[in-house]
This record gives sequence, C-alpha cells and structure tokens, in this order.
Amino acid sequence: MSGTDNSGMSNDTLVVGKITGCYGLKGWVKIYPYTESRKGFMEFGDWQLNRRGVLEVVEFDGVRPQGKGLVAHIRGVDDRTLAEHYRGLEIVVPVSALPALPVGDYYWRDLKGLQVWCSEGAQKVLLGTVDYLIETGANDVLVVKASAGSIDERERLIPYLPGDTVTRVDLEEALIEVDWFVDED
Repeated sequence: MSGTDNSGMSNDTLVVGKITGCYGLKGWVKIYPYTESRKGFMEFGDWQLNRRGVLEVVEFDGVRPQGKGLVAHIRGVDDRTLAEHYRGLEIVVPVSALPALPVGDYYWRDLKGLQVWCSEGAQKVLLGTVDYLIETGANDVLVVKASAGSIDERERLIPYLPGDTVTRVDLEEALIEVDWFVDED
C-alpha cells in the first residue's frame, strides 16, 4: 500500500508533498514528501504547485535528499527572497503519473470512503467507512468512522494487514471486509 495522500485536491491530481521552507541562499527549498519513499517523489516530474486553489506548473531542476526530506531548486528562482514565496505550497502531480501497483496493492486514496464490513456470526455488519489512514511504522491503520447504517457511532482503528485483519478489498463494490470483532478496538 502506498502512503501517497490526496487531501483536498480533485480526483485527477494528487498531493505528493509540501514546500516547508528555504534552504540556503541560492533559491533552494525544503520539501516534505508524502510519498512512501523520497526516491518515489523524485521519480514523478509533471509537478504543479497549489497556490490558493490555482495550480501552477513548476520545474525542479535539482532535487536531492537532505535529512529526512528533500531539497529542490526551482528553475528561475535563484535567491532566497524569491524562494520564500513558495513556502507552504502543496506539490501535486497528475494521477496519471502514478505507477501501476501490483495486484492486491492499493494507494491510500483508493481506500478512503470504502465501507468496512465484518462478520458477526453468520451476519455481515457494517462498521463504518474509511476516513483516513495512519502510518505507524509496524503497519498502516485504517481509521473507520461511523456512517449511515453502521452498527454504532464508534470510531475504530483497524490494522491494515492484508490476508490477516483485512480479508478482502473490492474497489468496484467500494468495500473492505475485515476479520474484526464489533467490540474490539
């Protein structure tokens, strides 16, 4: 599963990082990538910046790892004063730039909004819908919020462990089946 998020953008673009500040005096910026790996961010291209809801094409003519993030040089931005104008902007790419995943792997964006069902005896029970996911290091966690028709109003944290806790994902039916107890949290 890939951690690439899509907070607040249209379905044809994906937020892959954010410019968090400046680096040095020659127009470089610090980037916090939302991708699973820094290398994944660097492989995209077709980058755009979200400035108050308007997308601007940007060209990074240099990108390299720095600490836990990345630093990049924006073509045509050659001093720190100009680079400051990019602080806080989200970096987006077209969804078409995402690599295809192996069968059974999903991007987080594909799992958000899916109904989560479990079996209670012979009956299927709706626990709610996936609101978002959390990366814990050990495994990802589905944050399942109550929805219309769910068994109760509880929020549940369910480990995303395919073949164990997660027994089935069906994007066409918009559902995830889990081996989970209604009382468990």
